[in-house]
Amino acid sequence: MSATFGGRSGRQGRLSQWLRGRRPKETADDDGGRDTLLLAAAEAGLPLAPAAHPAPGYGCSCDRVGCPTPARHPVSLAWQTQATTDRAQIERWAREQPQANFITATGMVHDVLDVPLKAGREALDRLLGEGVEVGPVAESDDGRMLFFTLTRGTPEDEDEWWPCALDCHPETMDEHPGLRWHCRGSYVLVPPARLPGDAGRQVSWVRGPEHPLPDPLSLLEALTDSCARHAGTEPDHENTVWPLRH
Repeated sequence: MSATFGGRSGRQGRLSQWLRGRRPKETADDDGGRDTLLLAAAEAGLPLAPAAHPAPGYGCSCDRVGCPTPARHPVSLAWQTQATTDRAQIERWAREQPQANFITATGMVHDVLDVPLKAGREALDRLLGEGVEVGPVAESDDGRMLFFTLTRGTPEDEDEWWPCALDCHPETMDEHPGLRWHCRGSYVLVPPARLPGDAGRQVSWVRGPEHPLPDPLSLLEALTDSCARHAGTEPDHENTVWPLRH
């Protein structure tokens, strides 16, 4: 995967400059910026599929009454097989669904380590200060930070694999509250994405998809240490269902 990124140094530079030169809100609101970022994520190997978008108030564009994850879930039950990096298909979706958010399916090419925002910022500073190779990182205005990594794949011993839930499983991970490891069978919103509520709430890149995906274990210690230090100081997301199961 790293080699795939490494072969696009010119594109990486242009994308980095473009990201630095625009405010996050502009990337979410501008159609050209949206499509550019979605295609950059796909070119980096992140499989995408359309997702719901915010409706007035805190509502969701889906027809589910009382949607528990408004604007944060795929529009199709077949999202795992639908997710793709095909440029033409993504352009078609973006054109036909101009308000849609997009999700990226984890556990195929990449995983996502999802932590509370304060813990994530602290860990990111520590990792960069120690010279650790950190890959793409996104911030969500609902108080989360997403670290994109290589996938753990499918271990030979299935007892060593667990699906995504609100906090990590199995029980041995309970000492690290707030950490979600999105792997096989899960997804996250990919920037740029709009969130329900006040105008401008979004998911945006802190470090773009031009950065090579690291081994998740190289980030895990810093992330779990920060999560432990910030336990109890973040909003309570205990009742949030993620990913949404229809």
